[in-house]
Amino acid sequence: MNHHSLLRPNRFRFAAGALGLALALTAPHSPAAELSSVASVLVPFVQSNSLAGAVTLVASPDKVLDLSAVGYADVAAKKPMETGDLFWIASMSKAMTAAALMTLVDEGKVNVNDPVEKYLPEFSGQMLAVEQDQDHVLLKKPRHPITVKNILTHTSGLPFKSRVEGARLDTLPLREAVMSYALTPLQFEPDSKYSYSNAGINTAGRIIEVITGKSYEDFMNERLFRPLGMRNTTFWPTPRQLARLAKSYKPSAAKTDLEETTIEQLTYPLSDHRNRFPMPAGGLFSTAEDVARFCQMLLNNGTLNGQRILSPAAVQQMTSKQTGSLVETSYGFGLSVANPPGTGYGHGGAYSTDMWINTQKQLITVFMVQHNGFLGNGGKSDGVFKEAALAAFGH
Repeated sequence: MNHHSLLRPNRFRFAAGALGLALALTAPHSPAAELSSVASVLVPFVQSNSLAGAVTLVASPDKVLDLSAVGYADVAAKKPMETGDLFWIASMSKAMTAAALMTLVDEGKVNVNDPVEKYLPEFSGQMLAVEQDQDHVLLKKPRHPITVKNILTHTSGLPFKSRVEGARLDTLPLREAVMSYALTPLQFEPDSKYSYSNAGINTAGRIIEVITGKSYEDFMNERLFRPLGMRNTTFWPTPRQLARLAKSYKPSAAKTDLEETTIEQLTYPLSDHRNRFPMPAGGLFSTAEDVARFCQMLLNNGTLNGQRILSPAAVQQMTSKQTGSLVETSYGFGLSVANPPGTGYGHGGAYSTDMWINTQKQLITVFMVQHNGFLGNGGKSDGVFKEAALAAFGH
């Protein structure tokens, strides 16, 4: 198997010196010496079967610098990965939901310091579980009701999901799912801890519906996806998009091979509008280029191609630590924030996708794969890609 069978032609070139440095990271004396892509560094991962395939993208605030595909979208069929392939981006959806809600903050329709119950009365009187075992639960009033800021930063005390949500996270209409969170006791005092919570971000999506009178998914299209030109970002892939959906992989039970799998958290068929519902915390499918457009908007302080989506103040809140002095974890609104502050932000997804914005270098990296776990050193592939991107473009 040669490198040309693994790597798609790259649409963007970079400087010869940077190219030499990036290619030095691949196997010596290989055909990769003829390639001109940051993704060349991923070829050894594909050859060792620790990575099925990937689409990688590097961008500046105003242009895509490198867009490449390596390996396979379907290993068994030897179907090459293509740069326009679709991926389940899972929790990267959280940042997009937070951005949509912040458009309402910009308009003065939502205040992040308000209690959630101001917008969703079903949360009135929510209690905190102080003690709990098999025989009893002791409840008390929390020191303050959960706020919009709490649900955007995973500091609300809401669980990851409620008891009425099963293994599939897309089976309940948003209104019903959020009602189940309101009926669930908090796990800790709001603001006292960070605990990753799909329930919180889903609740933010429901606030959008109540404030605007529109469905969450329609609002996302109207305020985010259409203005940013994110034409392939959706909760329900069309048949044409499904044909471009990269297959998902996980290590076999014996940890000796990659095994094809489904997206375990979602209901099939993925195009089903009747039995599948949009999940603000993790339901989106997208492409590398669409994700990059969202990242460019953030890196440009809320604008893209002259169109303002968010105010600079909203972007500042999203991309800086909002978890308070009591909480060590550095998280903004729907985004993980680097420590030390001011160096970067981004988010990953359950099947190993990742978007990262290096604010010091003004550089965006998007890593699109579909892996529920890796073999060997496959888990290092994103880091190796980021290093190659910085070597090529971080000047």
